[in-house]
Order: sequence, then structure tokens, then C-alpha cells
Amino acid sequence: MTDLDLGVGVGCTVYGDGPTTLLLAHGAGTDRRHRMIVGIAEAVSTGGVRVVTFNYPFTEAGRRGPDGAPVLLKCHAAVADAVGDAFGGPLVLGGRSMGGRMATMLVAGGYRARGVVLYAYPLHPAGKPDRLRVDHLDSVAVPMLFFQGSRDALSRGELFDHHVRSLPNATVVDMPGADHSFRGRDWADDRLYPFLASNTWEWLRRLP
Repeated sequence: MTDLDLGVGVGCTVYGDGPTTLLLAHGAGTDRRHRMIVGIAEAVSTGGVRVVTFNYPFTEAGRRGPDGAPVLLKCHAAVADAVGDAFGGPLVLGGRSMGGRMATMLVAGGYRARGVVLYAYPLHPAGKPDRLRVDHLDSVAVPMLFFQGSRDALSRGELFDHHVRSLPNATVVDMPGADHSFRGRDWADDRLYPFLASNTWEWLRRLP
């Protein structure tokens, strides 16, 4: 793990090394130092994949509330550009919750990436299943990998099946009993992170 200065105004950290880079964005209530982000980055990077994490501007400034989507997307794209310039090779975008949603929005808007990895996609706000965040997903032309917990309060199962699982370029890894934070009786850290890493590696190997 090494902190990077990519000249984009937010903190970045790189884990491991390899021909492919996974740019991993954090969620709305966390930052790049959050245990879940660090846990995923450390686990995935042991399989010959470089993982880069970063802060969005609101977390870099110590604010609790997320920036609006235009600010998040501008930052996300700037970090992705800088990572591509620094390391070259295939770039895969990914993220936890909100960060994953921003990754799909970037690619739907034309940003070039080999694929997108979604660690708990926030299909809708908690308790508001009528406010679906799916309109742009049909415009994502690259493969997408979704990790879906059966107890995710931000992704009701029947809605996920209808709007996401049915997408022709979506691969879904089901996590029975897991909530939006990937917590559940059978998901202690010693099982969780190897599970996320091994399924991420397998999917990355199949990318065209």
C-alpha cells in the first residue's frame, strides 16, 4: 500500500501491481481509508491486480454530505485519467455503493473502461424503491460485475432481478444473507474478502 500524488487534488492509494488496474471508489458515508475499501483493495491486489483507491472532494475536505453527481463524476474521471497516464494497461472502474454508481454513470456517458465492478450497487435509496437508479444502465456497453446481498435494503431482490440481473452484460454474484454493508451471519471478514477477491479475479480473467 502506497499513497500517491496524482495531481488531481484528492488523496489516492495504490495496492499491489499487475497488468490490469481496478480503480475502486468509496461510498457516500466512507472514504478511501474505510475498512471495507481497504479490505477489498488488499484482497483483490493479492491476485496480480493493481488496485487504486481515492477520495471524493467531500471526504477529502472532511465533509459528511456527498457532493452532487457532477462534482463526483468530474473527480472520478480526473482520477481515472491520471491512473491511466501513470500506469497504462487495461483500466476497470469499480466502487462500493455510491462509488460504483458513479462508475457506471461515467461509462454510460462514454468514458472508456474494460468493465465495471459493483460492490453493492445502490439500486434505490433505503425505503424508497420507487426511486430507481437504473435509467443509465442500458447505456453501459462494457461487462459489469455485481455483488448482490439478499438482505440489501438499497436493492430489493425483485427489482434487482428485473432491472439488473436481466441485463445482457451483467454478471451477478449472489451473497445470501448479506446486507448492503456485506454483513450477515455467514460473512465474517475471513470469508468475505477472499470471496469478493476470488470472484473479482475470475471475472477479470474472462474480460474480452
